[in-house]
Amino acid sequence: NGYIESGQILLEGRDITHLSLQEMYKIRGNDISMIFQEPMTSLNPLFTVERQVAETFIIHQKMSKKQALEKVVEILRDVKIPNPHIVAKQYPHQLSGGMRQRVMIAMALACKPKLLIADEPTTALDVTIQAQILKLMNELKNERKTSIMFITHDLGVINQMADDVAVMYCGQVVEKAPVRVIFDKKTKYSHPYTEGLMLSIPRLDTPANAKLEVIPGAVPHPLDLPKGCKFAPRCKYATDKCREEEPQMVEVSKNQEIRCFYPEKEKRHG
Repeated sequence: NGYIESGQILLEGRDITHLSLQEMYKIRGNDISMIFQEPMTSLNPLFTVERQVAETFIIHQKMSKKQALEKVVEILRDVKIPNPHIVAKQYPHQLSGGMRQRVMIAMALACKPKLLIADEPTTALDVTIQAQILKLMNELKNERKTSIMFITHDLGVINQMADDVAVMYCGQVVEKAPVRVIFDKKTKYSHPYTEGLMLSIPRLDTPANAKLEVIPGAVPHPLDLPKGCKFAPRCKYATDKCREEEPQMVEVSKNQEIRCFYPEKEKRHG
């Protein structure tokens, strides 16, 4: 089981790590909602779409069954599901992957949350449907004034959707910065892991016969992490200091923090 070892989780300035289970029950689904990676396993195959979406309104909004069923068609229409009256009566296996993900988005947004956590919401979808889902989420974010925390390994999705980015390695945030800074190859500061990720992206100006950069080695096992900087065994700039001491997050420029002893690219390249 997971547990909180240290730190805070702030929601609108309030540390929710100290709340009781009853208080957290009121926040989950209301103030914070989540879209999971695989809608087919997240939706109950034995219940209709109508029943599953209505349950969200009944539990969190304390609506009657009649009120909830009326809201189901409305929220399905909001997420651009065609023929919502028909889809509401269907079971998950009768829907396409993109349609199932729209149902998941509808359930997550039903209570108008302040924060929507989206865990790889487009992974199982083809490129065309992925683009439609991302466009929909952007529109709903702006319409409903909802913040979205995107969890993804897809750099293209990050570039398209994010305002601010937290790059993680071995469970640690190694860099935090606005998305334009993360993707700017001329930026003065960068974590070596972030730099490696950016160099691995194919670009239009890359020669056809050129090889993309590869980060050497493999991610260590969570139960057998290296001493010092977690990225040191794979970092071409690592020194003895990196292998012995663990760096802390340091603000290197406005709105940019990096967990590295050598965050300035020019100095470590030299």
